[in-house]
Amino acid sequence: MLNLLKIYNNLLRQYGQQKWWPLAGAGQGIAGYDWRFEVIVGAILTQMISWTNVEKALANLIAAGKLSPNGVSSLPSRKLAILIRPSGYYRQKTRKLKNFVDFLNTRHNGSLDRLAALSVPRLRQELLGIHGIGEETADSIILYAFKKPSFVIDAYTRRLLQDYNISFPRYADYQNFFQTNLPRSVRLWNEYHALIVRRGKDAGQVKKYRR
Repeated sequence: MLNLLKIYNNLLRQYGQQKWWPLAGAGQGIAGYDWRFEVIVGAILTQMISWTNVEKALANLIAAGKLSPNGVSSLPSRKLAILIRPSGYYRQKTRKLKNFVDFLNTRHNGSLDRLAALSVPRLRQELLGIHGIGEETADSIILYAFKKPSFVIDAYTRRLLQDYNISFPRYADYQNFFQTNLPRSVRLWNEYHALIVRRGKDAGQVKKYRR
């Protein structure tokens, strides 16, 4: 059996803690700012684009004082699209952000606290019911925004296992593999996924770790 903790410790020694999210001090001075919403917006905007571009879009929202559910809800779609344009696919992502805040307002009276109070299975089910949010984005929101245990599977995660000749047909199978072979720790899963992404981006310099 592949020793996932050993791989994690090797990655941690090589790269150090990644400390993903939120952007330090990003929302200081913004009325209604909630770092969880920053994470949610980031998780949606990072689809199909590099994080550097997402940071530019987040900076635009911060500068406009609109990095909040009410802020995004109040913006006309055209103006929101202009602010998030650096993130690419900005028209589609505008609709996705609008879909999320509409869901939050309709189902949870605009309260992230009410959404966060849901169990992981219920929270995941509701997020996946929002048009434009898939499994990877939903799990990123659950893990990073709400600090609940839901391991994130992306292309880098699949590649890591494939380096050890392990592959599965479905997203759920990959997720189950990690969740059943690691301690159930939000902090560990958070850092592990961030390290896997770092490894994937630095693939040319990373040696294959032995079992």
